[in-house]
Amino acid sequence: MKLQDMSLFRQAALIDGAWIERADMDVTDPATGDAMGTMPDCTAAETKAAIAAAATAMEEWRALTHLQRADLLMAWHDLMVTHADDLARILTTEQGKPLAEAKGEILYGASFVRWFAEEARRINGHIIPSPIAGKKIFAMKEPVGVCAIITPWNFPNAMITRKVAPGLAAGCTMVIKPSDFTPYSALALGVLAERAGIPKGVLNILTGRPEVIGETLTASPVVRKLSFTGSTRVGALLAGQCAPTLKKMSLELGGNAPFIVFDDADLDAAVEGAMASKFRNGGQTCVCANRILVQSGIHDAFVAALAVKVDALTVGPGTQEGVTIGPMINAAAIAKIAAHVDDALAKGAARATAERDLPAGQYADPVVLSGATLDMQFASEETFGPVAPVIKFETEDEALLIANGTPFGLAAYFYTSDMTRAFRVGEALEAGLVGLNTGVVSHAEAPFGGVKSSGLGREGGQEGIEEYLETKAFHFGGL
Repeated sequence: MKLQDMSLFRQAALIDGAWIERADMDVTDPATGDAMGTMPDCTAAETKAAIAAAATAMEEWRALTHLQRADLLMAWHDLMVTHADDLARILTTEQGKPLAEAKGEILYGASFVRWFAEEARRINGHIIPSPIAGKKIFAMKEPVGVCAIITPWNFPNAMITRKVAPGLAAGCTMVIKPSDFTPYSALALGVLAERAGIPKGVLNILTGRPEVIGETLTASPVVRKLSFTGSTRVGALLAGQCAPTLKKMSLELGGNAPFIVFDDADLDAAVEGAMASKFRNGGQTCVCANRILVQSGIHDAFVAALAVKVDALTVGPGTQEGVTIGPMINAAAIAKIAAHVDDALAKGAARATAERDLPAGQYADPVVLSGATLDMQFASEETFGPVAPVIKFETEDEALLIANGTPFGLAAYFYTSDMTRAFRVGEALEAGLVGLNTGVVSHAEAPFGGVKSSGLGREGGQEGIEEYLETKAFHFGGL
């Protein structure tokens, strides 16, 4: 891995400003299967040390003015943009996505830092009229405290900045546990945070296996908030572990996004939206279209047009020129994708795309499946891969019944040119994120999060910083 600044590649944990170097575990490049580096497997004692460091740093950090914290965040943002190419190469090497997508993630991640640097100056309380003469009531916003941040491998840069930036802006300090598949993107952010002047102990990054670190974070009464992105199963487990200490929680969990195309949709726009939603990051996103529902009148034309686009995708290492689908994260991901495709074909689905010869390693064949039905595995499980099953429907009511017929409610998409239907369907869809005539539903300026089994809380937008604040009612008498 050749970087312009090799000091961004750190094989160490960061605790209270000290880099802890220990080669306990390998980190694998999914494109080759080879080890690209090592990392420490942090212990419970090291996790407690990181929590203590964050608690100590909290006093100084929260005492800064909002403008001072905003300036430090903007300095961090500027360094991310300056080093975007190196950060993208680190990300691609450990995660697999094509370099162009990786750089897009770096800039997307940096946008959250900029947004919340600006929001830091707009943390406002308010005055409440008192029912008693001679008294004032102030509603004051204060940082929640030390925060634990647990992030996944699919967006190893942006999932950190989306959680950490609002917390820092609010005056909180952080203990970050990145995925053990993709620790180096987090550690590079730690290097840049130091350069930006963010004080030691404000950001601590623990590498290694999740069990010991997670149990120590959730058990600690010093940690007052947990933010987690990952599966619903693990989110529920963490919620149970946090219950005894009643932590504030943000959980961005699993999804099973419907993508509905009505007969009156713009066909070309709907196909482009499906490509953006389904095949970004090789389908390894929590908001990607998992069930594509197409009305009967446009169904055949849509399948044919989508198949042409998918057949044109290029599979290979993310660092290779022209590649649009990189390797999947590990062998378990490949096995799940294959199981979903085999199950669908066994139950009557048909390939609308050509089978291709794949490079050796952890690669999946992008495929469109026509004739998909609700008894197939993908209908109740996230595939997390480049598989686009298409279900034919007849009526709007049928589409909504299918779309809402899961425990999940993260993202939903639909295409129509009927504005009456647009409002009707938009309100009826049970999802925290709804895209009308667009396959992209995530921006720093907008709240992001789900309903039902897809989680709690919101990230991004004005709502994002509230997740890191508590409201204190200050009753002022004797006036």
